[in-house]
Order: sequence, then structure tokens, then C-alpha cells
Amino acid sequence: MTEVQTDDLPAIPSLRGGAILAIASADLDRKTAIAQHAATRWFARRLSLRSPLDPPLPDRPGRPDRPQLVPPRAVEKRSLHTLKGRIALLHSIAHIELNAVDLALDIVARYATEPVPNSFFDGWMQVAFEEAKHFRMVRARLQDLGADYGDMPAHDGLWQAAHSTRNDLTARLAVVPLILEARGLDVTPSLQAKMRDTGDMETAAVLDVIYNDEKGHVAIGAKWFRFLCAREKRDPAATFKELVRANFRGSLKPPFNDVARAEAGLTPSFYRSLTATSSA
Repeated sequence: MTEVQTDDLPAIPSLRGGAILAIASADLDRKTAIAQHAATRWFARRLSLRSPLDPPLPDRPGRPDRPQLVPPRAVEKRSLHTLKGRIALLHSIAHIELNAVDLALDIVARYATEPVPNSFFDGWMQVAFEEAKHFRMVRARLQDLGADYGDMPAHDGLWQAAHSTRNDLTARLAVVPLILEARGLDVTPSLQAKMRDTGDMETAAVLDVIYNDEKGHVAIGAKWFRFLCAREKRDPAATFKELVRANFRGSLKPPFNDVARAEAGLTPSFYRSLTATSSA
């Protein structure tokens, strides 16, 4: 992990303060730079966890004027065998990765007073650093294809899912890494294959990086979900089902990448029974 450029970045009062500054930034280059700078300083133990100088945590992350946010069903799907279709896919992935940056930072900022080890924050800042890397890679690939993030509408479902778990860390871990991020493990391999079939090896290579990193992100979520369940003497699989039913709209969608999920610590006992029963 290399130090990011820090020219013109704001002073970071603490890890929590840096996470909040990144979340609040509407300039996406600045957002990702602050996130990575806070991560590298935290890993070097050059930041405290909290400070009286930390700004307030915003209800929503900073965003540029575009893309327009629309309901999920209003986001048009196109064939990946066309340039427009590949651009649409990359745009949707860029939107997911951008939200993932803010979601990882929000876990750090929102739960900085939780009684958890510092290694908890190590894990989520690793996630934030890598999600920022992913967003930049996908955006660069969009630009290679003559487009940019913001050119198409996007939906707000990811942040809404996080908002519903803002008062419960265990529920947040169930919904964000163990549902939303785990979904990436299910769908990315087929997208990689389709990109190779179309001859778009550059996009396939970007997806390779994302897929390999996301396994680690789900593993971090599973590790700390199990930690919290053990501390509360709760069964992890039963607790997961309970929290998903209470906090996630709709059912989980197969097919599941059982092998990758299990490697990350998410066994079928967690999610198989939720394919048609989850509701909120």
C-alpha cells in the first residue's frame, strides 16, 4: 500500500475525523484521496481513533450533481455485447464502488465508540482504501471508453440499506458485507467471462482485481460479525437470518458462489434459507 498524494488535502484530526471528511466530500477525487490518506496514516499509527475536533457525521455522503438518482427499476439494462452496454455496466459498478467507499468509512466513523479492538478499524480502513482504488480503476476504464461516472442515472438502494442499520453494528455487518458485498462474489465471475467473450480484456482485468479484493472484504465482515455474536453469546447463522429479515428488503437471489462465500467465512447455513423468506 503506497502513500497517496496529500497536496491540498484537509488536516485530519483523527481516524474518525478523516473518515467523516472523506464521506462529506462531493469531489470524488478528493473523497478517495482523503480516504486513502487517512488509511495510510492510521496503519502507520499516526492518527488517534477519535478527536474533539472531529466534524459531525453527515446523514448522507457528499456527491456531485450527477448522476441523477432514480429507483432501481428505472436503471436501464443493455447488452454487454455493445459498447453502450459495457459502459452501462461499468457505470453501475463505479456507482457500487463509490457507495462501498462511503459505507466502509461510515462503519469506522459511526461505530468509533464501540468496544471493539483497533484491528476492527484496521480491517475497515483496508476495505475503504481498496474500494477507493476500485472506483478509480473503473472510472479510468469508463474514460478510456469515452464516458465518465455521472453520465447515466444510478439508484440509491445501497445507501438506503446502510441507513436502515445505522443504530446497530451487528445488523450493519449482516447487511453490507454479508449481503451486498457477498453478492459481488456471486455475479462477478460471469461478468468477467462475458467481458472476455466480447474481447474486452481490459475491463475483465479490472473485474479480476475487484473480485479478489472483495473476497477479503466479505471475510472481514464475517470475522467481525462472528466476533460480535460470540461476545453476545448468539448463534451467528441464526442471528444473521434474524437481522436480514428485520433490515433487508426482499429475498436473497441465487445462484450463490458457495465456494468463494465459504472461503470468506460465509457458509450456506447463513443464507440458503433466506432465498424467499426475507422481508422488511
